[in-house]
Amino acid sequence: MERNLSVNRLAWTLVGKLVENHAFYGVKVSKVDSGATIVDAGIDAKGGFEVGRLVTEICMGGCGKADLTNKRYGDLELPSIFVYTDHPAIATLGSQYAGWQISEGGYFAIGSGPARALALKPKGIYREIKYRDSFEKAVVVLETDRIPPARIVERIAEDCRISSENLTLILTPTASIAGATQVSGRVIETGIHKLRKLGLDPGVILSAWGCAPIPPIHPVFANAMGRANDAILYGGIAYYAVEHDHEERLENIVQNSASRYSKDYGKPFFEIFKKAEFDFYKIDPNLFAPAIMIVNNAKTGHTFRSGEINVDALAKSFC
Repeated sequence: MERNLSVNRLAWTLVGKLVENHAFYGVKVSKVDSGATIVDAGIDAKGGFEVGRLVTEICMGGCGKADLTNKRYGDLELPSIFVYTDHPAIATLGSQYAGWQISEGGYFAIGSGPARALALKPKGIYREIKYRDSFEKAVVVLETDRIPPARIVERIAEDCRISSENLTLILTPTASIAGATQVSGRVIETGIHKLRKLGLDPGVILSAWGCAPIPPIHPVFANAMGRANDAILYGGIAYYAVEHDHEERLENIVQNSASRYSKDYGKPFFEIFKKAEFDFYKIDPNLFAPAIMIVNNAKTGHTFRSGEINVDALAKSFC
């Protein structure tokens, strides 16, 4: 594992670009009393595709790249995001993963990005990938439609063991173009979680790329969140180059890795979520995976694939 990589140091350069060119990116930048910087990328700010692309790279701790393109999914022509990294475990599990639940009083947000590697949220993942960051500045991305209260900002800085003046928070509502873009940019991360669940050590993954449609925006959070999940579950493609010694075991993992191998597969995620009484823990965890999973074993040259794009499910969700 590349222990000398600092996801916060690398991402901080991208944050500087975002703040300095805030008008171009359509974001609003402000400071709170504690000195922390708030970047609104879609609450009261316009935001857009380009800031969503840049926030995706920030979420990956500067260890991955994102490009925007377009793809056809049946009769749908949709903007899509293409992401790739040569540091997949650190970029996704060590940074991008939305694994930090932040709440206080009536406020709740999901935190992702480089700051997690300072606060070690959650600790188990950092033990698994044998990584932690050390830097005096931090950036966290919050999926939220509200400005966090002062105490939340202070607590994030405390958890990262930095001063509030060295903290930047980027706010990306799911029901915004930037929010939808950066969620679709998690396609590689979603696939790695599924491979982990099936027994693949993330440390054997050399490089990865992925592509997913960016869903049409819906003003209601629950619907927007449903569409964001459907983009990956029914339209996402993830590819991994690995070095694996046990070919038969690797093939078996891949064959069971795509989203179609879930009992909940096929319906729009919003319907599945509603049936589960809006409780993620009641949803079959096997559902959370890209539509297509491809793994190349660099030790043998063999490539394994499972899944398919489900254009009917995408049309039902997006139209």
